[in-house]
Amino acid sequence: MYGIAGFTGTPSLDRATALLGALAHRGPDDQDTLELPGLTLLHTRLSIQDLKGGHQPMQRGPLNIVFNGEIYNHQALRQSLKTDFKTRSDTETLLALFEAHGKKMLEKLDGMFAFALHDARDNTLFLARDRYGKKPLYYSFQNGFTFASEIGALAKSDRFAMNHSGVEAFLRFGFIPFEHTVYEGVFELPAGSWLRLDLNDNTRQTGRWFNPAPLYAPQKLGDEAAIEAVEAALKKSVQDRLTASDVEVGAFLSGGIDSSLVSYYAAELKPGLKTFTVSFEGGYDEAPQAAKTARQIGSVHHEIRIETRLKEDIDRILANYGEPFFDSSAIPSWYVAREARKSLKVILNGDGADELFAGYRRYVPEANGWYALAKPFSPLAAWLPKPADKMGPYNWLYRLLLAAGESDPLAFWLKTRTDIAEGVIDWKQNPIFDQARSFLQNLPAVSPLSRALLADQGLLLAGDLLVKMDIAAMAHALEGRSPFLSRDLALLAPQLPDSAKIRGRSTKWILRELARRRLGGAVADAPKRGFEVPLKNWVETDLREPIFDRLQKPNALWKNYLSEKTVKTVLEKTAPIDAEKRARLLWTLFCLETWNEQK
Repeated sequence: MYGIAGFTGTPSLDRATALLGALAHRGPDDQDTLELPGLTLLHTRLSIQDLKGGHQPMQRGPLNIVFNGEIYNHQALRQSLKTDFKTRSDTETLLALFEAHGKKMLEKLDGMFAFALHDARDNTLFLARDRYGKKPLYYSFQNGFTFASEIGALAKSDRFAMNHSGVEAFLRFGFIPFEHTVYEGVFELPAGSWLRLDLNDNTRQTGRWFNPAPLYAPQKLGDEAAIEAVEAALKKSVQDRLTASDVEVGAFLSGGIDSSLVSYYAAELKPGLKTFTVSFEGGYDEAPQAAKTARQIGSVHHEIRIETRLKEDIDRILANYGEPFFDSSAIPSWYVAREARKSLKVILNGDGADELFAGYRRYVPEANGWYALAKPFSPLAAWLPKPADKMGPYNWLYRLLLAAGESDPLAFWLKTRTDIAEGVIDWKQNPIFDQARSFLQNLPAVSPLSRALLADQGLLLAGDLLVKMDIAAMAHALEGRSPFLSRDLALLAPQLPDSAKIRGRSTKWILRELARRRLGGAVADAPKRGFEVPLKNWVETDLREPIFDRLQKPNALWKNYLSEKTVKTVLEKTAPIDAEKRARLLWTLFCLETWNEQK
C-alpha cells in the first residue's frame, strides 16, 4: 500500500516535498522521486509485496509507474506474458501487462489500485482506478497537472477556491459524490475509470472501463448452485488476499455475517490467524459474539476495548479526510485500525458485501414492493410521533411511510440512506443534485432491488464507505483488503437472482445461508449492525461543547448555506425532527466547521 503523486512542468523541490510530506503516513517504509522531462513522479511505500524489489517509481523500458494498491492475481497474469521479470512485484507485472495490452489490461486485474503510468513512446500519462474505487486518486489542472492519493496532499501543494456546490452536496449527502470535491478545480477520478493526458499538447481523454450496470441480468440459478458458486469465489478471494503478501495478514472480526465469513475462510486457510474486534462504551457491543466466533474458527483473537477520548482525538480523526466527511463510523474505524497496526500491516474486512448481496434492511421493502403498498398511507407520517429508537420496528415503519410518499428519486434515496436534512432544509438548485438525480433516473430497467444496489454502489459505496476505511486504515499505515470486492464476486453477484439476496424479510440470504452452514445460527441470524456508534449520546455529552462552540461562531461556514433560524431550532431542540436526525445534522455541520478550521 502506498501514496502516489506527481505533477507536470518544471521540477519543484518545494512542491515535491509538500506532496511527499502529506502522503508519508500512507508509506512510512520508503519514499522516492523520479524526474522525467516535464513530469515528476512521487511515491511513498508501505512494504508488503517483494520487500526488496518493489521500490517505486518503477521503470520498465519506456514505461514508468507509481502505483498504489495490490494486484492479487498478478502471478497468474505473469504466466500469460512471454517476457522476463527482474522482481516479484505486482508493480512490474502492471508495467508488463500495459506493454502487452494497453488499457485493456485493466479488465484482467483482480485487485485494488490507483496508478499513474508514463509512456515515453508517445509522452502520455495514463491514470486508472479499480472497479469500485477502493484506492483513491485526485487530480487538478489548476497549476499544470497534479495528482495525488489524497485530496489533502493536493491542498498542501497548491491553493484552491472552495466549491460551493460541493459544500452543499456534503451538507445534503454527507459526502460529495462522483468526481466532485470540496475544491474548485480538484476532481476525483471515478471508480472504474481512466484518464489519459498527452504531455505534448495537454489534451486529455477519459473513459470508464468498468460499469456494473450491464452485468445485472440475473440467471436462473438454483439455491445450491448459487451457494456453491458464491462460496468458491469468496474462498478463492480470501486465499488470494492472504497469499499476496510477504508480511502477516489478519482480519477484522465483528459479530456479523460478512467479517465472520471472511475470518472463517481465512482461519481455515491460515491457522493462527489474528482477528480483531472493537467495542466501546455506549455503543452496540459485538465483542461477545465475535469472541465466540473466534473460538469456533480457532483464531488468535484480540478484543480492543476502546476508551474514546473524543474531545482530544476528534479533530485528528477528521483531519485525515482532507475534506468534510460525515460518516461517524470513521471514529471506531480509526481506533481499531490504530490498534491492529500495532500487530500487523495488512487486515481483511467485509466491505462491499452489503452493496453486492443486499445486506441492509432498506432493501427489503424495495425487493417486496412495500413502498408501493405504503404510498396511500404515507400522509400518516406527518401525524405520527417521531421515533425514539433508531433500531426499533417503529422507526423502520415510520421511515417507510416517509419515503413511500416521495416522488423525487433523489429525495427518496436520501431519505432511505443518510437522511441528514431531508424535510428540514429546502435545497436550492445545484448541479451535483441534478447529476445524482439523473444517475438514479437512468439506472437500467432491471428489478427494483438491482436498481437499489446499483444506486448504492455508485453513490454510497464509492463516496462514503470505501473512503472511510481507506483513510482510517492508511492514517495508521494499515492496508485493508476486501475479499467481497474481488473481480470474481463483482462478476458473479449481479447474476444471482433477487431471491438469493432478499428472501421475505431476510437480507443477504445467500450469505446468511453460508454462515448458517459454516458458523451456525448465532452468526447467520445476527442483525445488520456495522460500526454502530452512539452518535446521539455523543452529541449530548462528549461532543456537545465543541459542536456548540463551532456552530455558534460568528463566521461559521454553514451560515453561507443554511438558514440561521433553522439551525437555531435544531440546536435548541425545537425543530420538528427526531433525536437521531438532529444528531446527524449537528454532526454534519460540526464536520464541516472542523474541516474549515483545519484547511
